[in-house]
Amino acid sequence: MSDEDADDGTGSESDAGVSSDGAAAVPVGVKLGSTRTVIALPGEHGTENRIIKTLTCMATYEDALTGEEKILYGEEAAREYPDRVEYMLRSGLPEDADRAEMTKTFFEAIIEEHDIPANSGVVYAIPTIDNPTGLENLQNVIENSSIGLELVESYPESLCGSIPAFGDDLEAIDEIFVAVNMGSTNLEASAYRRGEQLSPFTTGAVTGNEVDRMIANYVEEETQGRVNIDNQTAREYKEEHADFVDFEPFTDIIQQPGGGSHEFTIERSVMDAVNEYLDDAVDELANTFLPELANDYMKVYQLALDRPIAITGGMACIPGIVDEFEERLSAELNRDIEVIAADEPDVAPTIGAQRIAARLVETN
Repeated sequence: MSDEDADDGTGSESDAGVSSDGAAAVPVGVKLGSTRTVIALPGEHGTENRIIKTLTCMATYEDALTGEEKILYGEEAAREYPDRVEYMLRSGLPEDADRAEMTKTFFEAIIEEHDIPANSGVVYAIPTIDNPTGLENLQNVIENSSIGLELVESYPESLCGSIPAFGDDLEAIDEIFVAVNMGSTNLEASAYRRGEQLSPFTTGAVTGNEVDRMIANYVEEETQGRVNIDNQTAREYKEEHADFVDFEPFTDIIQQPGGGSHEFTIERSVMDAVNEYLDDAVDELANTFLPELANDYMKVYQLALDRPIAITGGMACIPGIVDEFEERLSAELNRDIEVIAADEPDVAPTIGAQRIAARLVETN
């Protein structure tokens, strides 16, 4: 399987509690994301987190010898079976029973391959989405998984992602601040008052997936229709080349349907798309979310804008986006705004969830 295990270095030494049978419970953080799933748990020596990271997708195939159905997930499934790979959480949640069952199968395959202990306290970073059916399906996946025998809890993804941005422990829980989750399927924003979520806001109009579609369209326009790429390739262009600081035009080659190849250079398409995304994100926050927050909680609004705004999610990984977001939002609000993010914003929600799990296991 093509997953990534790594030492993150941001985890703290595990102070795991003790389960009913006397064994130490392992604190685990989980984010079942629309594009990627990330799991964090203490490493071998207990001083650094072990990070498991994979695409949230799955493909099945039939064993040529036995006829048995086999499962591939993550990068391997996307690479080898692009014609039938399933991204079961494309909307952020399992929308129906079939996708819930696929998510369960996918999750259990990860748990088994990476030996994630059943005797664990698990905290899930959950998106803020007004979708009761999807949330119930996700809850069923979580509750029926083979891990989390010690405890299972869930916290908002934007809160979990803000924890590593604010410090090395759980300082964010004691803060009053605004968090923005720049995800693949939604743009989310919430205010937090000492861990309490206030005025949660979600829109599906400004998303990482939409950026991928825009890049594909702009590539076709920039090449005068000679090049058509799929959304997966557009996402790879975005992740590999988008850069608000040092973007450089890049060259790629496609195979022609009638034979031969065509080399082309992309100069504008990627950055045009991510610039539009950032302008739209700033507009949604400045003109929709923040006025609603001010209307509902004026004092929290005032206090929060004097503190850093934490951003997280896959789009927050683009180099230079933190400073660019800070500059554009400050200009839109006509006041100085500070914006912060963890070193790896796409992994940050899982790290934050794991820190919460460690505290809960310790005090359980």
